[in-house]
Amino acid sequence: MSVLADKVIFLTGGAAGIGKECLKAYLKAGAKVAVMDFDQNALNALVKEFSNPDLLICAGDVRKANDVRLAIEKTIEAFGRINAIHNNAGIASPSKPIDETSEEEWDNLFSVNLKSVFWTTRFGIDTLKKTKGCILNTSSMVGEMGQENHAAYVATKGGMNGLTKAMALDYAPFGIRVNAVCPAGVWTPMLRKWAVEQPDPAGIENYLDNIHALGYCPEGDVIADVALFLISDAARFVTGCIMPVGGGAELGYKK
Repeated sequence: MSVLADKVIFLTGGAAGIGKECLKAYLKAGAKVAVMDFDQNALNALVKEFSNPDLLICAGDVRKANDVRLAIEKTIEAFGRINAIHNNAGIASPSKPIDETSEEEWDNLFSVNLKSVFWTTRFGIDTLKKTKGCILNTSSMVGEMGQENHAAYVATKGGMNGLTKAMALDYAPFGIRVNAVCPAGVWTPMLRKWAVEQPDPAGIENYLDNIHALGYCPEGDVIADVALFLISDAARFVTGCIMPVGGGAELGYKK
């Protein structure tokens, strides 16, 4: 039997990067997946690539309450329930110290990376209570370790890690687990955008390899494997976990 057979997963930011890798893993494991993303072209490409009746496309902006509400309602209408919400949508730009970050940039990072969790929980908690489901947040090791010239992004991920623990306590009485998966560097379109904003873009690939004790910066499939575990019943007694998937980067930068 497939690991996620009969599970319905609501996945934000699932049209590219880590989200797309998770989508592939969830479908392969037998789940029905609703993908919410604002990139209509990327969503159209998903439909062509997968052509799967277990994939539901929900175009929308996670910053907007009504978009999230409608996407969750569409998912329940199509599949009857939601067993897991995976809050994966996120942005990483701009890469600046806080005093160089504009209020608009600050607010946008928080709206996408953190307030979106507020909306998915607000509109999805009732169905999760019925299914005794789970919530998974895609965070980042920088939320635990910090990172130079990336203040607002780091703040959103630190907030997400604390929020994950608070939610785990709040929803444990309902049998709902809440966890976060924390990558370090992972080659995604978002990381490549961040890389070109750095003072030495040419040297960034070597840097990203070296911060991981295992010696390389991975692709998103390594995160998807852990996300699959945390959503599955194999992790049925795991909640409030901030799970590092950083190839040892969390142990400290190599010399």
